Amino acid sequence: MHCPFCRHNDSKVVDSRTSDDGTSIRRRRRCTECGRRFSTLETTSISVIKRSGVTEPFDRQKIVNGVRKACQGRPVSEDDLAMLAQEVEESIRASGSAEVEAHDVGLAILPPLRRLDVVAYLRFASVYQAFEDLEDFERAIDVLRDQQAELAGQQTLVPPASQPSGAAAARRRPARRAAQPADPVAAAETTNGASGEEASEKKPAEPRRRRAKKSQESVTQPRLL
Repeated sequence: MHCPFCRHNDSKVVDSRTSDDGTSIRRRRRCTECGRRFSTLETTSISVIKRSGVTEPFDRQKIVNGVRKACQGRPVSEDDLAMLAQEVEESIRASGSAEVEAHDVGLAILPPLRRLDVVAYLRFASVYQAFEDLEDFERAIDVLRDQQAELAGQQTLVPPASQPSGAAAARRRPARRAAQPADPVAAAETTNGASGEEASEKKPAEPRRRRAKKSQESVTQPRLL
């Protein structure tokens, strides 16, 4: 790479840092001629093959410009468009192909655009899916309605974690009652057994009381001269 200051064609790498998403490497270079430093950004190249057969490098800004037209009049910000372009690029890189068709890039835009705005999705899909009449729009709208209904049903079927359901509470109550004995005879035997054990524990204390009485009697009796 030529030095941007003196146009010398030789430089040395001083420092290298990988980006947070891991898709690019930032390198700090020093020119061997003038000694000044400059930064370069190294990324893997993706080529887009257009319908005419011309190949050009992948560009996020072109995705943003194309989607912005479909989002006119919709509550979509520039940050939303930038995030959509990044998601599209990540999905294309995940495919592992170095060259992709321009039509495939347009199809990769549809899933994140559907999540972003439904009206913009229908506008964009009418071009890349080649809608011909109103029936194509009706089928796309029916698919969107089914997906929204399925998503709403999944959210209602999941109970909140903090509040247990009525069935779970009903299962817990019989478990507590089952801990109590159902047979009254068995309950009486257990109580009698407990009282008998208490009585057996108190029996050894009776001889001590009798000895104390005898000692009192021996003290109160008069002695015979």
